[in-house]
Amino acid sequence: MVDSTKGIILVGHGGIPKGFPADIVSKLKRLEAQRRAAGQPMSAEELELDTKIRTWPRTPETDPYQAGLEALGAQMKPMVGSALFALAYNEFCGPTLEQAVEDLIHQGAQSITVVSTMFTPGGSHSEYEIPEEMEELRKQHPGITLNYAWPYNLTHVSKMLVEHIGQFS
Repeated sequence: MVDSTKGIILVGHGGIPKGFPADIVSKLKRLEAQRRAAGQPMSAEELELDTKIRTWPRTPETDPYQAGLEALGAQMKPMVGSALFALAYNEFCGPTLEQAVEDLIHQGAQSITVVSTMFTPGGSHSEYEIPEEMEELRKQHPGITLNYAWPYNLTHVSKMLVEHIGQFS
């Protein structure tokens, strides 16, 4: 039986699928930079381009990053017990973190823990964007517990990496 009161979301960066028009990516990034500099919400044009890239058809060949995150999620899901489980992406791919949170809430989750694949401090997604988005989601869902499992304990990450290195020595 699934414990639908707990949820876990694994968030990855997201990748640009092969074959997606480069001019649209450039325009999207330019609009994003302008929005962030002005501290304004996403414009209709930026939202349209963001949606276009996130919903672009993908295969493991055209988006190996998505395939890789899905493979990691498939390994991780049985390890989290009966909690609901979802994937999300910071950019270029769907679902968004907001969409994944909404989906788990719709399935009955009352407590959701978000974990990033980005281990090191200093990255804009893990250090700034995800926490900002989590704060907005907390305001939208005051009855839901939303936790962000970050930053990582770098000693644990280092041990995992050294253990991994040992497989190649």
